[in-house]
Amino acid sequence: MKKIRIGISACLLGQNVRYDGGHRHDRYLTDTLGRWFEWVPVCPEVECGLGVPREAMHLVGDPENPRLVTIRSGIDHTDRMQAWAAGRLEALAQEGLCGFIFKSRSPSSGMAAVKVYGASGPAVKKGVGIFAGAFMRRFPLIPCEEEGRLNDPVLRENFIERIFVYGRWREMEKLGPAVKDLIAFHRDHKLLILSHSPKHVTALGRLLADPDRSDPGNLQERYVGLLMEGLRLTATVSKQTNVLQHMAGYFKKRLTPDEKRELGEVIGNYHRGLIPLVVPITLISHYVRLYDEPYLKGQVYLTPHPLELMLRNHP
Repeated sequence: MKKIRIGISACLLGQNVRYDGGHRHDRYLTDTLGRWFEWVPVCPEVECGLGVPREAMHLVGDPENPRLVTIRSGIDHTDRMQAWAAGRLEALAQEGLCGFIFKSRSPSSGMAAVKVYGASGPAVKKGVGIFAGAFMRRFPLIPCEEEGRLNDPVLRENFIERIFVYGRWREMEKLGPAVKDLIAFHRDHKLLILSHSPKHVTALGRLLADPDRSDPGNLQERYVGLLMEGLRLTATVSKQTNVLQHMAGYFKKRLTPDEKRELGEVIGNYHRGLIPLVVPITLISHYVRLYDEPYLKGQVYLTPHPLELMLRNHP
């Protein structure tokens, strides 16, 4: 499988680029996700010309438009960082990125809740790092996350799932897809989208049912915008249960009474939090293969990411 290109704060790969000359090597990222992701490292401070080690910086002023200032000497590096970021973002646009993992709490790379200091009083955790904010504005569709939040199994699964969906989209996009290709893509991802947002399944279906055939590029843009918006929503236990029951309906005339009872009990146990999602998925996948169910065989929902990542094994 071709590796997916992912941007990442360089310190998370073990590069000694932090202000104190150290790093924040994350073994899960390099040793586990690195089997499927090709990293594109970025260190805003070093790349904009600051040395290692260097004076620590923080955000000051208005949380909506903060300045990047050194803590001891008060040197303002905002304009320098912004000028560098403009060029770096254009270079990253050529990298084919399908995601970005930022260093949390960093005044340059934190995605949210970065401390912003005012003239007086305590700091407020309402800031966004200068580079991270610029990246997310420039590439609103690319999945982004902070390394700390990936310790949450629900957030981790959501982020990695979006990366693989966006990667499949980017591969299809390279082929100059026709409307029929978009329809096939939507068909294969329908249950996955349903697990995140039934509302978006309906909206995407309507979009494809009455496409603007005079402007296929606009149709693609509208589709992927809605798609990634819907996938950002959490796939809750209730929504997952709805998808499982929907799939079970494909076998109601094929299973024996005992098999139906067992499948219903497994789905019910998942809904009650007694077993992880991988259990009903495994049982349904067995029936998909056994009965060669054509529609479900093509559903990305059954294997949206490599099984080795075990993202559906958490309670």
